[in-house]
Amino acid sequence: MSVAAFVNNEIDKHWYVVYTKPRWEKKVAELLTNARIENYCPLNKVTRQWSDREKIVSEPFFKSYVFVRVSEDQKWKVPGIPGIVSYIYWLSKPAIVPAAEIEQIKCFLHTYDNVFIRQVNIAAGHKIKVTSGAFRNMQGTVVSLKGKQIQVEIPSLNIALIAMSTDNVEVVL
Repeated sequence: MSVAAFVNNEIDKHWYVVYTKPRWEKKVAELLTNARIENYCPLNKVTRQWSDREKIVSEPFFKSYVFVRVSEDQKWKVPGIPGIVSYIYWLSKPAIVPAAEIEQIKCFLHTYDNVFIRQVNIAAGHKIKVTSGAFRNMQGTVVSLKGKQIQVEIPSLNIALIAMSTDNVEVVL
């Protein structure tokens, strides 16, 4: 394979999420590695207490999920790996995860132990802060919510932002 073909093949690869059988995350990652398919199974170091000792163990951070990085032509080989149920879909296609988000997860889990996920539900009336974009750090109140699209009232500018993704806001406590 030429250098140009290798570079093009690397550019054509995307990160996807596969759904695994329960408690198969590490085994699926091992099987993917053996099949020479790039993968990432985020592991969280947690302290577990037994009656006679305490031990630090690595547990899958996302239950039943493993990330795979494959090209379009490799994509359909992945579901044939034992333990994989299917891809996670978004808008009728396997969901693509930006490489930057994978790197953020890797960095965060490398830096911190005993990490946990807290899902925040946003509802009308909640005070929120915009976390990215032109209105970053502006605070407002959620007026309405439909799926991931929200309408936020920002009193300091006397405006309402509409059709903003909930991925770009956080609840202000």
